[in-house]
Amino acid sequence: MLGAWSAVLLACIAIGAWLWTPDISRTTLEAKYLNSPTDYLDVDGLRLHVRNSGPRGAPVVILLHGFGSSLHTWEPWARALADKYHVIRYDLPGFGLTGADPTGDYTEERGVHVLAALMEKLSIQRASLIGNSIGGRLVWHFAARYPGRVDKLVLISPDGFASPGYEYGKAPAVPLLARMMNYVLPRSFLKANLAPAYADLSRLSDATVDRYYELMLAPGVRGAMIARMEQTRLEPPEPLLKSIEAPTLLVWGEQDNLIPISNASDYMKALPHATLVRLPELGHVPQEEDPTSSLSPVRAFLDQ
Repeated sequence: MLGAWSAVLLACIAIGAWLWTPDISRTTLEAKYLNSPTDYLDVDGLRLHVRNSGPRGAPVVILLHGFGSSLHTWEPWARALADKYHVIRYDLPGFGLTGADPTGDYTEERGVHVLAALMEKLSIQRASLIGNSIGGRLVWHFAARYPGRVDKLVLISPDGFASPGYEYGKAPAVPLLARMMNYVLPRSFLKANLAPAYADLSRLSDATVDRYYELMLAPGVRGAMIARMEQTRLEPPEPLLKSIEAPTLLVWGEQDNLIPISNASDYMKALPHATLVRLPELGHVPQEEDPTSSLSPVRAFLDQ
């Protein structure tokens, strides 16, 4: 019997060693995903990965990505907008090449504070803010807190209202499977989790999956993602949303399987100066799935 248990134990150890997914070194990731060492800025105790493009002195547009993503999600939009806007995007703390926040704080308050500190660092008084998913939640929190610093607001499938597993005033229970990604993260598992973000899976390229996968394996990022989930504590958003003064464009893919377009009605009821654009053939990340068609209404809104 002891021999049988030893065989089982050895088998488990062998399977664990086979499935274990180690980090990828920063050196390797920077060789692929960092344009220049000058893209790192010291902001409020963080080494923030930031990209600037477009003419300095032009109206500023700041883009914030969603959960598990990075500034690279905005690449086509950034190139297109840089003809007449100063475009700034960055890896949110806990993601991409920014990596883990030394404070261990991934709350909304910290995210808003980092955005304000970055604007101070770059001597930016006002900007139009664009956010996708949790990036959308962060920018509308910023707009409510700093109304004088926001020109326009673009919310792309924003997070913020209660949903199954995310109740108001209560930290969510992080599933064991999510916690296990700190040790085991097959690329196939990640791809399966990205699939619901797209309406047309043929548009989810291998290069895009590789980017998400490899940057999630940056040192400290998986632990930071778990910490962010643990620290998510939603509050009823209506009071903050109703206080937002900036003209707001709400952009939603009708095929969004992560945050359904039915949530748009809640935002439209609460936002005093909002317009809704529905994207019939797109999902949760329209800036990736179809950059040209999804940017068109956003560009028209910014150009007004």
